Amino acid sequence: MQLKSKRIIVTGGARGIGAAIVAAYVDEGARVVSLDLADCDAIESVGGGWSCGYMCDIADPGSVTQAFGWATTRLGGLDVLVHAAAVAPNATADSITLEAWEQVFAVNARGTFLTNRAAFDHLKDAGGRIINFASAAGVGGQPGKAHYAASKGAVLAWSRTIAREWGPLGITVNAIAPAIWTPMYEATRASMDAGQLARHDAQMAALIPLGGRLGDAERDLAPMLVFLAGEGARFVTGQTFMIDGGMLMLS
Repeated sequence: MQLKSKRIIVTGGARGIGAAIVAAYVDEGARVVSLDLADCDAIESVGGGWSCGYMCDIADPGSVTQAFGWATTRLGGLDVLVHAAAVAPNATADSITLEAWEQVFAVNARGTFLTNRAAFDHLKDAGGRIINFASAAGVGGQPGKAHYAASKGAVLAWSRTIAREWGPLGITVNAIAPAIWTPMYEATRASMDAGQLARHDAQMAALIPLGGRLGDAERDLAPMLVFLAGEGARFVTGQTFMIDGGMLMLS
């Protein structure tokens, strides 16, 4: 029960990585509201943890304000925000339209701004945790996802800055850059032909020292998120944690 009675909001908690995080938090005794455009399953644990869902468009200021108001009332306050919701469309840099660029930034960059600011209003008096999801693409770039990489670079810069500004108030801000097997990744694999899939898997085997493939959300990612939300991480802020099997090693 590392997170007993912690009050947590998770964005993008309906499936994939977000759903695994919500489940791990509930198992550790936390009370969780998941914000998503999709329906979220309610969960309860024998240790008293529970979760429920609320519809929210993180790119829309009014939707975020309403969702955070509802969630913090339901939770009785707020201790932790995990902002995992994002979009990651494919397009080469020369083919990205202005509309597509602005849509990716609306969700990934503006969504981070809106949710973090909404959380700040509830954390500024007693402190707490903000955990933003970035990406290795925001550090080293990613061919075929230039707008996604640029938006995640913005998330990293924003996270480091507010870690400095809000640290004196007892708010820690850290970023996660995961390389995790998700339903979205399954869909990407399904779109490849046999030759493309073989080349992709060979590339993953060469890039990832631990296992040669993307990690598992429950086994490899959720334990780090539990740690960062708990008391053991009270003196950790402004960091980017690469949960990627060693794919990108930062000095």
